Amino acid sequence: MKKKLLYAEDDSTLAFLTTDSLEQYYEVVHFTNGKEAFEAFGHEAFDLCILDVMLPGMDGFELAAAIRKCDIEVPIIFLSAKTLKEDRIKGLKLGADDYLVKPYSIEELMLKIEVFLQRSQKQASVKNVTYSIGSFVFDPENYSLIKDGQSIQLTEREAALLKLFIENKNTILKRENILKQLWGTNDYFMGRSMDVFISRLRKIFKEDENIRIENIPRIGFKLVAP
Repeated sequence: MKKKLLYAEDDSTLAFLTTDSLEQYYEVVHFTNGKEAFEAFGHEAFDLCILDVMLPGMDGFELAAAIRKCDIEVPIIFLSAKTLKEDRIKGLKLGADDYLVKPYSIEELMLKIEVFLQRSQKQASVKNVTYSIGSFVFDPENYSLIKDGQSIQLTEREAALLKLFIENKNTILKRENILKQLWGTNDYFMGRSMDVFISRLRKIFKEDENIRIENIPRIGFKLVAP
């Protein structure tokens, strides 16, 4: 059975070309309006979402935020003519898995789709394992940290980063290795996004003085924890 993609794009020419290419391999449901796309998401099951940023009704950032409130696992790929690093970082902070700048190649888009679909399938087949870290319990499958019965929700990228830190606790991890292992690239934008994720994790762990994420100058980071 073909995987089902939600595709939100209001440029009719680009939408036709992209849909025509993707439909050879996937079931593509196309929307030209952000609100209509979100309404459909609430009634249908989608395996991946591809969102233009500039959409009528509800823009791509608003749509992604709304989708994330309903589903923290479905992969989201942004497509946008917006090239500012602030826009890309904003998209990733909302929980998107990638941000492709227009004009993009269909081959690159299809490669990204396959990577994220395979990752989702792999995650679904792995039995849930929790980790104890200081006074926290980390649930990587549900992207959450639990302390004193209170759950703190993480984004998928924050959870992936924390899992890598915990699996290499008290060990220095090189910055470039973290980026390549988790996101397949060591570019500037992903690096900035990672810094944002680490900053949030540090704020969360301030509640436990035995946990800290150390910055190792010109090398990387180390999670220090009991």
